[in-house]
Amino acid sequence: MSDGPATAQRLVIVLPTTGEFDSRTYRIASTVAARGHTVTVIARARPGLPSEETDPSGYRVVRVTIDPLDALPFPGLWRRLRRRAGTPPRASSVPGASSVPGASSVPVSSTSASGPPSSPARRGVGGRLRMAGSSAIRILAIVLTVRAQIRASRDVDPGADLYHGMAYMGIPVALSLARRSGGRVVYDARDIYVAAGNLARLPGPLRAIVARLERGWARRADRVVTVNEPYAGVMAATWGPPQPLVVMNCAYRFDPPVPRGRRFHVLLGLPPEVQIVLYQGGFSADRGIEQLILAIRDVPDAVLVLMGYGALEADLERAAADPASGGRIRLVPPVSPVELIGWVAAADVVAMPIQPTTLNHRLTTPNKLFEALAAGVPLVASDLPGMAPIVTETGAGLVVDPGDPAAIAAAIRTILDPETHATMAARALAAAHERYNWASQADVLLREYGRISGRPW
Repeated sequence: MSDGPATAQRLVIVLPTTGEFDSRTYRIASTVAARGHTVTVIARARPGLPSEETDPSGYRVVRVTIDPLDALPFPGLWRRLRRRAGTPPRASSVPGASSVPGASSVPVSSTSASGPPSSPARRGVGGRLRMAGSSAIRILAIVLTVRAQIRASRDVDPGADLYHGMAYMGIPVALSLARRSGGRVVYDARDIYVAAGNLARLPGPLRAIVARLERGWARRADRVVTVNEPYAGVMAATWGPPQPLVVMNCAYRFDPPVPRGRRFHVLLGLPPEVQIVLYQGGFSADRGIEQLILAIRDVPDAVLVLMGYGALEADLERAAADPASGGRIRLVPPVSPVELIGWVAAADVVAMPIQPTTLNHRLTTPNKLFEALAAGVPLVASDLPGMAPIVTETGAGLVVDPGDPAAIAAAIRTILDPETHATMAARALAAAHERYNWASQADVLLREYGRISGRPW
């Protein structure tokens, strides 16, 4: 996988999340650990999760408690004031703290492809001022949370030859730790963050502040890595050369059982003739979940399974419980990256009608795309510049207008035709085995690690 035998080295991966369901971190950490290196993942704490654990694949996870007040002068005074106000710590409420990038508290029905219904143009002066104030507080929260994670991470950092900073709130932590230990740094820019989620909704001047901060971090890193060519092009144009290295979010090669398992049928008590349309991933705005809920009404003998968690979970539970859904919407909790492909393989169709609400969404190639290929499951994806070329090239599914539930339903019905389904399933599996697999992407990453550190990984 790299030039010459691996020389034992130390890798620290810095996450701005708890890391429970982070497939990319799992793949990198498990691959590097399997080659004899020492791997530590520094993540954020959450009640109920161990502060330290060793993954069965051989890497260590350390979770640190983050309180933005730790980054302020006289933090004890601020804590006393907070206790008097009865306000609990909210480090996980800032952008980047969620395990689901871009998560928001917007109800399922409150956004569309044209954006939020209550746009700044429809607000009065007072509304715009409140929005500006809220946005400024959000920026301050980002800065304080990063500083707090830096301070907490220094106490658990074992030192490393290479630090891999995940996302725009992980890279400043990685840079700070590397400066103390003399290690090199990779910035894993997994999204175009200023054009994604909550950051995309910030007023222009505040978004420019975040963009400038990220540009500085990217230029200080020894290498920037991202997940697809469209993202790399945007980042190179924004930050200057060199163009980021592309390491796609492909899954491990997988051989589905024959016959395929029916895990969802067993879990949910469904009749064997029912077909499973699976959405798996973050329950957040603009992921196409609302469109799928409408589309499933026009797909006979099928159930929409929503596997994941996030800000919209309560709204989706209400939608599933609505008698009008006829029991055809089911929610199931997320599973670990190790188990995920086996569950995906138990679906009949994987659907990802991500909405084109931001540049980041238009260019995205989400994990679930490659997980569907790895599982050999046909897919329905948005006809957008990021996803569409891969779906079209592989012939593993159909692309649709993501804002049109009728088109989504028609595509699902077409795929569920037995002959079409068999053909597309075979194409998906072949594409994953031949090109879109983690082994090929890990080779690219490990060679770059070796170039940066001067020793083979």
